[in-house]
Amino acid sequence: MTELAHIRNFSIVAHIDHGKSTLADRLIQSTGTVQDREMKEQMLDAMDIERERGITIKANTVRIDYTADDGQAYVLNLIDTPGHVDFAYEVSRSMRAVEGSLLVVDSSQGVEAQTLANVYQAIDADHEIVPVLNKIDLPAADCDRVAEQIEDVIGIDASGAIRVSAKTGVGIHETLEAIVKYLPAPTGTREAPLKAMLVDSWYDAYLGVIVLVRIMDGVLKKNDRIRMMQNGSVHQVDRIGVFRPAMAEIDELGPGEIGFLTASIKQVRDTRVGDTITHEKKGCEQPLPGFKPSQPVVFCGLFPADASEFEDLRQAIERLALNDASFSYEMETSAALGFGFRCGFLGLLHLEVIRDRIEREYGIDLITTAPSVVYHIHMRDGQMTELHNPADMPDLTHVSHVEEPRIKATILVPDDYLGDVLKLCQDRRGIQMDLTYVGGRAMVVYDLPLNEVVFDFYDRLKSVTKGYASFDYQLTEYRQDHLVKMSVLVNDEPVDALSMMVHRDRAEARGRVMVEKLKDLIPRHMFKIPIQAAIGGKVVARETLSAMRKDVTAKCYGGDVSRKKKLLEKQKKGKKKMRQFGRVEIPQEAFISALKMDD
Repeated sequence: MTELAHIRNFSIVAHIDHGKSTLADRLIQSTGTVQDREMKEQMLDAMDIERERGITIKANTVRIDYTADDGQAYVLNLIDTPGHVDFAYEVSRSMRAVEGSLLVVDSSQGVEAQTLANVYQAIDADHEIVPVLNKIDLPAADCDRVAEQIEDVIGIDASGAIRVSAKTGVGIHETLEAIVKYLPAPTGTREAPLKAMLVDSWYDAYLGVIVLVRIMDGVLKKNDRIRMMQNGSVHQVDRIGVFRPAMAEIDELGPGEIGFLTASIKQVRDTRVGDTITHEKKGCEQPLPGFKPSQPVVFCGLFPADASEFEDLRQAIERLALNDASFSYEMETSAALGFGFRCGFLGLLHLEVIRDRIEREYGIDLITTAPSVVYHIHMRDGQMTELHNPADMPDLTHVSHVEEPRIKATILVPDDYLGDVLKLCQDRRGIQMDLTYVGGRAMVVYDLPLNEVVFDFYDRLKSVTKGYASFDYQLTEYRQDHLVKMSVLVNDEPVDALSMMVHRDRAEARGRVMVEKLKDLIPRHMFKIPIQAAIGGKVVARETLSAMRKDVTAKCYGGDVSRKKKLLEKQKKGKKKMRQFGRVEIPQEAFISALKMDD
């Protein structure tokens, strides 16, 4: 049992690639938590996809034992959090479980958009914040400038910022001392009824659901009967333990400690993140204030390339949803693609990660439809419905107006690229709200429609600024705009997988790009195929794919011209008849290429 005064719970927050996971590696290694032979890069990133992309997706935790310079033994609970805007939900959850944060800033690049977003979350959670300047071994490092920037932009005193190189191990001892000295100890009483916060849960094939908890009050022991306050389910605790990153079993968890429990729970759905866990008898009265559930922002359809793999896809999606509270799905059918699922994600990176995991971990080839956002459709009779899939758009005669989600985007960019960024935002129907200068860089705040951002805004932003811009956004409101559904017709048949919502002013250009692309992608048939983009009954763009022709006049050499004409007329009638009854097969590649809009 550890005294409260000797426990420190903290998380590491930073922008993408500023060295959070590497710093966590060094803290684990220098305290001897993991032996050197077991040590590997990105120790806390367990998923293959995290290691490959070099990013953190799931927040992970580890318990470190540390003896300070004054000889006192401390227990440090560290939560390593993701930096990407798509996983901000993971960050906000981790913040509630700890009392302090290490703010890691790259001393060569300075404060970035996501540094700001994550630090504000830490400040909202009343954290004590210790600034750490990382990568001081780089030739471009300029600690004084970055410390000044932290003070100007974030408003935290950075005069005593710790200078660290997580790669070489410089400054790690000072970081550990600062954690013990400056971060507050947790509060809580052993005698009070058990009150534990459910921080995360995931499924393990052998143990069932593993639940990560932070004990606020009371003590949790083996064989206790516990109750989840949200759904009232009761379970008996099988084992209790902590992560040193490997699981280590212990007898009890006291106030202020972070650990895990298993209780033969079958479904992750029974363990809602943010729930309060208490004893079945003599439990606490009031639950902890939970987290607000995450709202999916981007929707897209996932279909198996081979229709016979639908059941495998269902199982894969159900298993992934077990471990990811922010991923939602429902079944849908499409005339072109067969059975599949309509899935909701927190952003495009989240979508990519889920798609990669399904393809890699379950070996299923997927077709992803164009990502779309949720629109509010206001009907003439005063009702409002949510539209997740453009193909389900109701008849326009019943619709009064359509509202789309808007976001507030914050972009930090060096001066040289400011013009390109402003142009990109204007092209995407953005409204400029603010433009200020922060330490030699411009900070632009734009009001943008979300559906213009989900396609490839981030990629375009990176390419026009050669990778120097950083971008963060939050949803603000729904606003009315002139939005229409654009359908694509191939041989006069609508293809539902290619329909999309566009702004009326953009419809023609978007439609033209789409039909030109399809003309190259669809193989030629024996009859000519019209490819059209239409809004309601009005065609805005058209291409015609010409027919393959057989030379029916080859056998006529010499003789009267009317013989040739007669044969050609006969062929023309045949083609017309074929077009009436012929079906156009659109290959899978055509869908995938057509949906990549702005190549």
